[in-house]
Amino acid sequence: MSSDQTADPDIVVLREGTEGLSMASYADALRERLPDRTVALARTPAEERDLVPKARVVTGITLDADLLERADRLELFACTFAGTDHVPTEALREHGVAVTNAGGIHAPGIAEQSIANMLVFARNLHEGFRRKANGEWRHFQSHEFTDSTVTVVGLGSIGQAVVRRLAGFEVETIGIRYTPEKGGPTDEVLGFDDDDVHAAFARSDYVVLACPLNDMTRGMVGEAELATLPPEAVVVNAARGGLVDTDALVSALQTEGIRGAALDVTDPEPLPSDHALWDLENCLITPHTGGHTPKHWDRLADIVAGNVAALDAGEELENAVVTPERNR
Repeated sequence: MSSDQTADPDIVVLREGTEGLSMASYADALRERLPDRTVALARTPAEERDLVPKARVVTGITLDADLLERADRLELFACTFAGTDHVPTEALREHGVAVTNAGGIHAPGIAEQSIANMLVFARNLHEGFRRKANGEWRHFQSHEFTDSTVTVVGLGSIGQAVVRRLAGFEVETIGIRYTPEKGGPTDEVLGFDDDDVHAAFARSDYVVLACPLNDMTRGMVGEAELATLPPEAVVVNAARGGLVDTDALVSALQTEGIRGAALDVTDPEPLPSDHALWDLENCLITPHTGGHTPKHWDRLADIVAGNVAALDAGEELENAVVTPERNR
């Protein structure tokens, strides 16, 4: 065990990584931001069993219940994912441990990829890629993104990042959010009720899905919504596959009910190799990589380091998911 692991650590980084990124790099990023704290990387299950019970802060994908029971110093679990459905949040709450997530760190990459996908369809670049692959020098018709109407469903960190990057493209923007009365960065803001969604979709050239998946939003883009979209519309799903009724989307793409779709997420996921979506030329697919970026750990380390200072000061935590009252 390295010298930084011998004393009781302030922060323990768990061994399981994400997105092909090294957890050692994450630990290094935390050390850079917290030079006066001990940051330990638990490289094995044995090191996790040894280090977690000594830590004030633990960060990783999730925390096993048996480790939590022994973690008497623990004040904060910093999840390295934006979603925390897989985290034992209630057990952590009962143990008096706050939980934060990685919300927002993926926003720049996802926003850039969403806009890239819209531009591919606007300029018909995927047809150009196909003709290049076939060695064909044949002209084809493109469109312009300028003067399009883009509806962004969800105005959280990702949706806002998309809207900011749309500012220079001379497009009209419609935002859909849970509380439309709060307004937003788009030219117009509507709510999630059916009438508002259909009113927005009827005017949309592009729809970017950037909202969480929950009981309200599951399947929100279904047969009825796809029928409302104009035939030239493109659906860009940058959020969760379950927001879209996949069978209805396949049908709309096959019958040219809409012009196309760009999916970074699917339902089911991973998408089976024999699924109909793979064979549709008007469907772009990436394997849930929209948020992948080398800046992942830098952005997350900024949040976690700031929250360590907030713990010291008794202040509110950034990206808090669970904020229990500590009574131990």
